[in-house]
Amino acid sequence: MTFSNEAHRAAVLGSPIAHSLSPVLHRAAYAELGLDRWTYDRFEIDEAGLPAFVEGLDSTWAGLSLTMPLKRAVIPLLDSISETASSVEAVNTVVFTEDGRRRGDNTDIPGMIAALRERGVEKTDSAAVLGAGATASSALAALSEICAGPVTAYVRSRERGKEMRGWGERLGVDVRISDWAEAGRALHAPLVIATTPAGATDTLTDDVPARPGTLFDVLYEPWPTGLAAAWEARNGAVIGGLDLLVHQAALQVERMTGRAPAPLAAMRRAGERALADR
Repeated sequence: MTFSNEAHRAAVLGSPIAHSLSPVLHRAAYAELGLDRWTYDRFEIDEAGLPAFVEGLDSTWAGLSLTMPLKRAVIPLLDSISETASSVEAVNTVVFTEDGRRRGDNTDIPGMIAALRERGVEKTDSAAVLGAGATASSALAALSEICAGPVTAYVRSRERGKEMRGWGERLGVDVRISDWAEAGRALHAPLVIATTPAGATDTLTDDVPARPGTLFDVLYEPWPTGLAAAWEARNGAVIGGLDLLVHQAALQVERMTGRAPAPLAAMRRAGERALADR
């Protein structure tokens, strides 16, 4: 489906949401695509307020981007979800069809794969994941496509370890669990995906090996993280959160507007400028 340049609306929802770069990226895409009657906003919405917000949308709405804590809460409000979204029980994209149906999708997973491939990471024999939150499950889903061997997850609790094993079984990934106290060992893997909050990996900087592989740190602010800076200092390849954000947003733009390919370079430039101005 390809929308014409009629007035259409889209937005990102979540709580907190003021920090979101999504409006910058989507608006840059609309400008590049000549969609000057499209608008993209942000709304502070929590789980309790989500049903009323969605029910109140009219036919001018093309889609929604969803961040925490709404990626799972939105599922009961949808008419269908993609296999990708179903695999991790998380929807970050809602597209409204011309007949008014709500279709849920997840662009985090293919966005992560695209960001890795952009940096030449097509396949890996093994990998390590730091953390066990929602982004970690998306990382496992991405690794199910590119990792031939085991994935070791470094977690802080047995319960989180159990959850990661469950996701691994569901996604067909050989997940092995290690305690966070051993996280320094993770950095010797050929591919390390850090999904932890800001500051959580700062204590690992001295553990970066002399010849590191590839680090994918999903944070984009502050950037670089201490771990990413130490990694680059040892000439390791680093993929950052902005790479992920741009790739998943580009896929959202394509699904919402029907225009492909999305203007990835223009979106990245806009994101870089916005971060530099903060």
